[in-house]
Amino acid sequence: MSNRAKVLIAGAGPVGLTAALLLGSKGIPVTLLEARQEALDRGVAGIRKQYEGAVAKGKLKPDDAAARAALITPSLDYAAAARADLVIEAVFEDLEVKKLVFRALDAVMKRGAILATNTSTLNVDRIAAFTKRPGDVLGMHFFSPANIMKLLEVVRAKKTRPDVLATVMALARRIGKTAVVSGVCDGFIGNRMINQYSQQALLLLEEGASPRQVDAAIEKFGFAMGPFRMSDLAGNDISWHIRKRHYAEHPRQRKMRIADRVCELGRFGQKSGLGWYRYEAGRRDAIPDPVVDKIIAEERKALKVEPRKIADAEIVDRLLYALVNEGAHILEEGIAQRASDIDVVYLAGYGFPVQRGGPMFYAGRVGLGVVVRRMLEFGWKPAKLITQLAARGQTFEDAPVKKQPSKGRRGRG
Repeated sequence: MSNRAKVLIAGAGPVGLTAALLLGSKGIPVTLLEARQEALDRGVAGIRKQYEGAVAKGKLKPDDAAARAALITPSLDYAAAARADLVIEAVFEDLEVKKLVFRALDAVMKRGAILATNTSTLNVDRIAAFTKRPGDVLGMHFFSPANIMKLLEVVRAKKTRPDVLATVMALARRIGKTAVVSGVCDGFIGNRMINQYSQQALLLLEEGASPRQVDAAIEKFGFAMGPFRMSDLAGNDISWHIRKRHYAEHPRQRKMRIADRVCELGRFGQKSGLGWYRYEAGRRDAIPDPVVDKIIAEERKALKVEPRKIADAEIVDRLLYALVNEGAHILEEGIAQRASDIDVVYLAGYGFPVQRGGPMFYAGRVGLGVVVRRMLEFGWKPAKLITQLAARGQTFEDAPVKKQPSKGRRGRG
């Protein structure tokens, strides 16, 4: 992608807005597209606020802020996509919504332009099939806020051409992203693994732990934030939306009633002032709330669970080894090329303690034999790859590397 390349971002929500700020800061012209004037005005106001704040804090000179702002053009017209070399879709996380947007974009985009989806969990192969250019479609999963978070999951769909992948990886380097290639699955690398981690956190609540104990235990291990504080920061409604999709797709899946009830009360986290914790105006301190304690106690009673005292060591092992086991499945399936890619995802995007080296690296240092033994104690079935490597006294560093496809057109200018 040349220095004169143009980008269009469809969707002026938090991800689209911060992605536009990021690209503008690197001198890349961006069109910010919205379907409704109100949403577009909100996005433009957000951009203005960001630049005014940066100037007030002395992070940007007024002239530089003005120059960057001039690179971002608001639009309500899908025809603007005809001039773009890359279009990044950043609309609501719903397949039917994305279907409408992708078909509209595909109808006007020029031949050879790349069409990327910012989906965090949805099937990129299905999204690509909405277009007549599946070879030009891939995922660009930005982590919010996109202008601050380093990680970018680049999702290679079944028909994504190698030159399209190479072009986006080169762009990622240009804009200062730590990019990791993932195959297509529900949640890709990071969110697929965090789903298992979060599920263990919720099961620990059912069995006798509190949100505060779970968070404190994993934060003492070195995580920037425990699962419940993290969910309150990201927005509990996001994970609730994903859970509801999973319930619909897998009717026999066990419902996480404690988390669902928290959301049914509108406790979406910091943005609503109430979540797993409560928050006072102007502060981000996570204050334990008796309302959540009552929900947990009621659900334990409904499940006929007698709460037990849970050691912090068990909390840490269950959360970490849930990540490791799912990471091993991801390697088996070829979703990730190598274990170090998984570690990079967790170091750059999920607050995993740098000194621990990432979940897969950490498991190797503990010893995969120890990991297998602990999983069996928890009643889990370890991934085949873990048991194979453990039997040979090896680590994930010894696992075979999955090769990327090498045929295709040459890279784009």
